[in-house]
Amino acid sequence: MSKISNVLTMLEYLSSGKKYSIKELAEKLEVSPRMIRVYKDELEKAGIYIDTIKGPYGGYVLNQNINVPRRFITPNKINIKDKEIFNLINRAIKEKRKCLIKYSSKDKKSISERIIHLFDLTTLGNEWGVAAYCEMKEEIRHFYLNRIKSIEILEKFYN
Repeated sequence: MSKISNVLTMLEYLSSGKKYSIKELAEKLEVSPRMIRVYKDELEKAGIYIDTIKGPYGGYVLNQNINVPRRFITPNKINIKDKEIFNLINRAIKEKRKCLIKYSSKDKKSISERIIHLFDLTTLGNEWGVAAYCEMKEEIRHFYLNRIKSIEILEKFYN
């Protein structure tokens, strides 16, 4: 694995609140104990401080609440059309732009148009989805990517 994925994996292990020895982490990540120390230093440079417990039963413990990105989520494969929607959603989130979507009902019998304020991509069960404020419903809703038939990024921004 790459250095970044190893650091994220180490952070994922430590975020469980369990104490891990350097040796345990090195075995799980298939790297040397020296690299575990390097990863710890890199995390601390990023403002994520890991406590070191010394002694024969020592190890590393994370005493912070860190939202670790979910790397091992494997929802259903994204097809080409969904990738385009996925990329547009990411762009709209980054730019904080409102979007007009055509969204299929659960039974796929009707399609509604909605203006939404996108917040975050997520998984909904085993499907990709997005959390967004829906102007039509006037509340935060979750939308499945596979039910978004089209998306248009609008010129309007939201806060």
